[in-house]
Amino acid sequence: MIASTASASSVGNHHRDGPRVDPLAALRTPDDPPWDVYLTGTVFLDIVFTGLGSAPVRGTESWARGMGSSPGGVANMATALARLGLRTSLAAAFGDDHYGDYCWDALEQGEGIDLSPSRRVPGWHSPVTVSMAYEGERTMVSHGHEPPPEAVLVQEGAPDCPPRARAAVASLEPGKRAPWIAQAAGKGTCIFADVGWDETGAWDLAGLADLEHCEAFLPNAEEAMRYTGASCPREAAHALTEHVPLAVVTLGAEGAYAVDRRTGEAAEVPAIEVEALDPTGAGDVFVAGFVTGTLAGWPLADRLAFAGLTAALSVQEFGGSLSAPGWSEIGAWWRRVQSVDSQDPAALRRYAFLADMIPEETAPGWPLRRAVPTIGFGRSA
Repeated sequence: MIASTASASSVGNHHRDGPRVDPLAALRTPDDPPWDVYLTGTVFLDIVFTGLGSAPVRGTESWARGMGSSPGGVANMATALARLGLRTSLAAAFGDDHYGDYCWDALEQGEGIDLSPSRRVPGWHSPVTVSMAYEGERTMVSHGHEPPPEAVLVQEGAPDCPPRARAAVASLEPGKRAPWIAQAAGKGTCIFADVGWDETGAWDLAGLADLEHCEAFLPNAEEAMRYTGASCPREAAHALTEHVPLAVVTLGAEGAYAVDRRTGEAAEVPAIEVEALDPTGAGDVFVAGFVTGTLAGWPLADRLAFAGLTAALSVQEFGGSLSAPGWSEIGAWWRRVQSVDSQDPAALRRYAFLADMIPEETAPGWPLRRAVPTIGFGRSA
């Protein structure tokens, strides 16, 4: 058992109802880096509408049955990592408006994320995204002012020297290097990389120059095939290992496939079938789950299974950082599937590694419903 208690002030709202799990407890030593994971990027205020019957129609007014607010952008990943028990440090620029206050407080006080590398930027308005979820899909509208130079420096990882950390998650941009990635890798930080859609249409792996510093690359199936020219995602994963030691390709409803060049191991885990409410942030949660399992030293198949599980739990709630599951939700899910007689025994065996890790606590009823944070309400609302 690796559950440990922590004070409410350091754990935040999400963990107040039970013990916090430290998945790296057995590996920690006095000489460890101060942080498990370092991140940098842009924080948005996300406003999410759910329960729409269809996409908004021009010239009409649509009413949503649900709404929530939460920090978004890179905050989705930071929150997902923190809720899984990893000591997380974030470098980001925050506006000095009420939205910036809200996001800073939600991350630092609510989730226990280290914001010492982050900065408040006077006179800069926080970027905002409105997300509308319907039919398992989403439509987003974003707004933001051009960031001043000091905000750009922080968001691109400009702290003179990134803090020591076991791992970092980087979002690669075609044709552009981020100097902090090489600096962090040079100090022994394990870099996990994802990538967005290549708007240039080049899909040239040579353009992802920082991939040479990365331990793992986690594109989706379409991105992997376009970058490699492969005819299927699994072939693409093997091709990517010529450029990075570990390639993980997400396959949507089919799950995920991974290849480890160093060991020659390949693994594939099917997705868990769930009714999706909002897919916002699911990719970030998947990466957070995979990073957690990798740092904990789990087998490749277990890492894929855990990442897929956390992503599946997240899409059953709305919002990005709001929906990221913690160990209470994971424990409740595990107890639930064990109690259902019709469960596939093979599926139960696939997730049996969770048994020694979930908190020994009486789980609340399933499914769990999280609080809906709204700007203007106090933390106890």
